[in-house]
Amino acid sequence: MLTVEETLMFSAEFRLPRSLSTSKKKARVQQLIDQLGLRNAAKTVIGNEGHRGVSGGERRRVSIGIDIIHDPIVLFLDEPTSGLDSSSAFMVVKVLQKIAQSGSIVIMSIHQPSYRILNLLDRLVFLSKGQTVFNGSPSSLPQFFEEFNHPVPENENRTEFALNLIRELEGSPGGTKSLVDFNRSWRIKTERKQSLKNRAANLSLKDAISASISRGKLVSGATNVDSNLSTSVPTFANPFWIEVAVIAKRSSLNSRRMPELFGMRLGAVLVTGIILATMFWHLDNSPKGIQERIGFFAFAMSTTFYTCAEAIPVFLMERYIFMRETAYNAYRRSSYVLSHALSSIPSILLLSLTFSTITYYAVGLAGGFHGFFFFFLIVTASFWAGSSFVTFLSGVVSHIMLGYTVVLTILAYFLLFSGFFITRDRIPDYWIWFHYISLIKYPYQGVLQNEFGDPSKCFVRGVQIFDNSPLGVFPEAMKLKLLKTMSKTLGMNITNATCLTNGPDILQTQAVTDLSKWNCLWVTVGLGFSFRFLFYVALSVGSKNKRR
Repeated sequence: MLTVEETLMFSAEFRLPRSLSTSKKKARVQQLIDQLGLRNAAKTVIGNEGHRGVSGGERRRVSIGIDIIHDPIVLFLDEPTSGLDSSSAFMVVKVLQKIAQSGSIVIMSIHQPSYRILNLLDRLVFLSKGQTVFNGSPSSLPQFFEEFNHPVPENENRTEFALNLIRELEGSPGGTKSLVDFNRSWRIKTERKQSLKNRAANLSLKDAISASISRGKLVSGATNVDSNLSTSVPTFANPFWIEVAVIAKRSSLNSRRMPELFGMRLGAVLVTGIILATMFWHLDNSPKGIQERIGFFAFAMSTTFYTCAEAIPVFLMERYIFMRETAYNAYRRSSYVLSHALSSIPSILLLSLTFSTITYYAVGLAGGFHGFFFFFLIVTASFWAGSSFVTFLSGVVSHIMLGYTVVLTILAYFLLFSGFFITRDRIPDYWIWFHYISLIKYPYQGVLQNEFGDPSKCFVRGVQIFDNSPLGVFPEAMKLKLLKTMSKTLGMNITNATCLTNGPDILQTQAVTDLSKWNCLWVTVGLGFSFRFLFYVALSVGSKNKRR
């Protein structure tokens, strides 16, 4: 959601060298806006499918501006007028003519240009099945076809006549061989007639590039350009940290322009936190309270991952922009990945603090401030791992709805194997591997240890041992008699105040003692970094629009 001016300015920061001052970059952008005829639209948001912005012709000119911000020697364009009305198409080609007159070499493909567009072109090339059937100025078309014994009728568009004739020849037994041979002989004959002066005016592509380099066209603001292009032109215009800063700045600006994306996540976290806080309000330390706490932790930890699914559209909306910008080496893929990760941290911290503050004290969790601090850390790590996981999948899956389906399905499997529905020691051996790759396992295990790690805290005393059994409906007096009978049978003195189950006993029952809570935290953070690395790999492998 950037304006025309902001889009070109970010392109300048990516593609112009660091040696150029900010004021010179801004001056280049303003010059380009005037050159492209975009002064009236400079402050207008470009827009997208859901937000109205500039017109199609203006959008196309902005796209051209992004490609020429660094004042290139050669500019290749593939059908720049496709999809535009005749007026917008003429304006686009008019802009390209100005660019060519400024010293750049503009090469473009175009289908059936209008008469007005044809008059703007310096040279025209017709191809038929990969072979050149005409190469010359548009004004020489009538003479060319007249000498080929197919004169262009009066009041007929020259290019349309040429294209129709070429199609007719392609359908004939001999094909376009006669036209290809005639073009070769015609070129030789016309070149012989050219004077030395005309030869200077019609430079070869190699000579034109050399002339552009000598005028400093290769790098804007360059004073000395080495003749060895491979050493004088770096692969990237800016160092790594500059790219990270610029991408982060652009991402931040886009986020402020589209607050609904983060608002949806924050709203989901707020609503879920309030529901959990009121549903599990001030849980006690009874056997039922144990089960309710475990249920709260399972739902709370899985929620942190499910709310991250809202981040799927973020990269998918930027996918084609990313592929285009990395195709011409505007920045490194690693810069994008790091910047994307850093940009997500402020929102993750805010979501984690919001969720932790709403639920921790309302539910009545143990540990005081230290317990709250660890709970906040593990929730933050969960959001980080979930965000990284969703970001990785968005780099693999190219469709939003398919992305949602894949994310929600995999998260459901992660919850199934987290250890909540079936403990680790009860999972079949052939499925135990899924338990250890479950993203929900580690934060779930960490909060359980944070809650039940204190051996001095008792959760089942005396007759409470009967609460989760059919004997729980018996009167208190009957339970005390049963307790005395049990004491005699076991040879132990078990009173109503005797602690029968403490925190570590619960952890042992839930089979969550294989890792400490701090190790669970570091594993969760590490999984987040692992998915960020996989995101980088996905971008490197999946970016098919590469120029080598």
